[in-house]
Amino acid sequence: MSTITLENENLRLEFDSTYATLIRLTAVKTGWEILNRPSLGLSYRLMVPMPGRRNNPVYGEKQIPAAIEVSPDKRTATFTWDGVTSEYGGKHDINIVLKVSLTQRQAVFAMSISNNSQYTVENVYCPYLGDVQHPPEEKWFKTFLYSYATAQEWSLWPTFQNLRGYFGVDYPTQFSPGTQYGGSPMSPFILLRGEKQGLYAGICEASAELVAWHTELRPGYGSSIDSRVPEESVIGGKEVSIRFAAVHLPFILPGETRKLTPVALEAFTGGWQKGVDIYKAWRSSWMKTPELPEWVKQPHSWQQIHINSPEDELRMSFRDLVKIGEDCARHGVKAIQLVGWNDGGQDQGNPSHDPDPRLGTFEDLKEAIAKIQAMGVKVILFAKFTWADRATEWFRNDLKRLAVKDPYGDYYHYGGYHYQTATQLLDINTKRLIPMCFLSEEYLEICNREFKKMVDLGADGILFDECLHHSPALLCFDKSHGHRYAAPVYANDRKLIENFSLLTPENKEFLFAGEACYDWEFEAYHLSYHRSESKKHIPLTRYMLPDVPLMTAVTGFNDRNMINQCLTYKYIISYEPYNFKGRLEDFPDTLEYGKKMDALRMELREYFWDGEFRHECGAEVTLQDGNPHTPYSVFISRKTGKAGLVICNYDERNTIRVQARLENGALLRKYRLVDHPEWKDASSGITIPPCSAAVVIDEGV
Repeated sequence: MSTITLENENLRLEFDSTYATLIRLTAVKTGWEILNRPSLGLSYRLMVPMPGRRNNPVYGEKQIPAAIEVSPDKRTATFTWDGVTSEYGGKHDINIVLKVSLTQRQAVFAMSISNNSQYTVENVYCPYLGDVQHPPEEKWFKTFLYSYATAQEWSLWPTFQNLRGYFGVDYPTQFSPGTQYGGSPMSPFILLRGEKQGLYAGICEASAELVAWHTELRPGYGSSIDSRVPEESVIGGKEVSIRFAAVHLPFILPGETRKLTPVALEAFTGGWQKGVDIYKAWRSSWMKTPELPEWVKQPHSWQQIHINSPEDELRMSFRDLVKIGEDCARHGVKAIQLVGWNDGGQDQGNPSHDPDPRLGTFEDLKEAIAKIQAMGVKVILFAKFTWADRATEWFRNDLKRLAVKDPYGDYYHYGGYHYQTATQLLDINTKRLIPMCFLSEEYLEICNREFKKMVDLGADGILFDECLHHSPALLCFDKSHGHRYAAPVYANDRKLIENFSLLTPENKEFLFAGEACYDWEFEAYHLSYHRSESKKHIPLTRYMLPDVPLMTAVTGFNDRNMINQCLTYKYIISYEPYNFKGRLEDFPDTLEYGKKMDALRMELREYFWDGEFRHECGAEVTLQDGNPHTPYSVFISRKTGKAGLVICNYDERNTIRVQARLENGALLRKYRLVDHPEWKDASSGITIPPCSAAVVIDEGV
């Protein structure tokens, strides 16, 4: 077999010179043969639907390129196909150019398609890897993909998690079960990794075009009862393989030419942080975050409070909100997120942002906000623009024309949320939500008018709930909105906020906050709120963006572990007694521990607020038996370059004793607990009681 080899300091790629399939892929520094069976080599795959045969694939491994060009330095190969043959439609006038180019460490796959056929090119798999091998001597191999400020991880080997119903696919298949997290722009990269090394795949152009990450086990399970990958390389006469693809969904119409978003591959060694560092370096080369309001830069906490829902709780009048401000001022809580103030309550009447007249007048709310601000407490109004409430006359008579449309011309439909009553908790009278098209300038103007109402109320900012997605919509097919067929609905997520910023007073700091903002949204948003109540929470957004303000919900009545998590991952506390329907003094134990944590964070802000967050990089923490302990985080002082650690003990019953060492082997000198001001010598060990956290620094006792 004649082959073409491209190599840089990180990867070696071998292509079959007849069919242009990628038959070998090797991590140069470790020798990991990521692909090593030429018979399973692939190049790309298209889907070209025809009348009566929607699933009409074009398999790149069956197409012979018309031309192959290799640069003299053997760092670039360009493959050209003048027409392709589909499985059921014969020859199609679809021309493809695939350019594979090497940077110092990466292999970049860039494809352009000229569609001169009578059919649409809907899907393109590129790059398409035919036989991904787990790294040798690893105990497991899995994916790592962004999801709601943390990461989704699915096993690839020795078991393979099927994320789609077996009835709908021929082989165990993985696309994210939350389609909004399936690919870019929300999840612009994926890791396929073992404990010690892995493969990074990520888009390398700041494009909102949809690129989804896909893996597949062929021919299927050896043992289905435990989802086990066959141990042998051939089973039932069929070769066993795990395929991986970046799946583009461009919907290239007849007569169109489109360049697809390029995708980079890079091998890495180390844990997931090393893979994420690859993405961070690329994203930081072009994305900047906005200047923060001064008050947000300081260590502080919030309260979220809900005053109405679609089931008409009507918990508190606008005039009575002053009591919440007094609570916050008394306990040093800096901001209130006010939920359910809009007409109809939380998740009803969207996208209207009129105050609910049953709670008081516009002037009543404006006056209450001003009185709270006079106490030194900020008021942030809950907002929602993603969806329209299907039950409103506004939607039925007008807004539905601006809704995101599917290929059949129908609007998408989101199930909505359930509030309070058995009728709604059983999903009988739930308000259904319809994703609206942000690519429509007319809809953006409606959003501008609704936003201006919150500015006129005198609010200090908004928190755009569910700004992170447009579920279940990914593409909009309604060209009457002023965009192309199958345009990506995430494309104007940042433009919406940029438009809003032009409507705020020049002399007032206005906060733009959102729920679980995905990485690129921080180009427009100042702060992000999420919920992270899990001992296994992975602080992915914090690691990707060490300095942006992130906030998490604290709901328990003695929620020490969540407050310890806030310290460990530099999260702002959002106090939320009774699931954000109570007052601060409803949970005194949580409140007092939170105040102690914030005081400690203020005292040592050089490390634990202003320092660079490095998660577990740069130090290790071990138990007395020598086994590793988590969770902990490393912070690097930007003044001195010294490290400080936060170490948590999530165990509810048992005290632990640990040792903390920097990566150079040095021990840190002293430690103290959140709720005990005495500093102790850390050199002989660090004792942490149940549900407690210690801070450890390299200063004298």
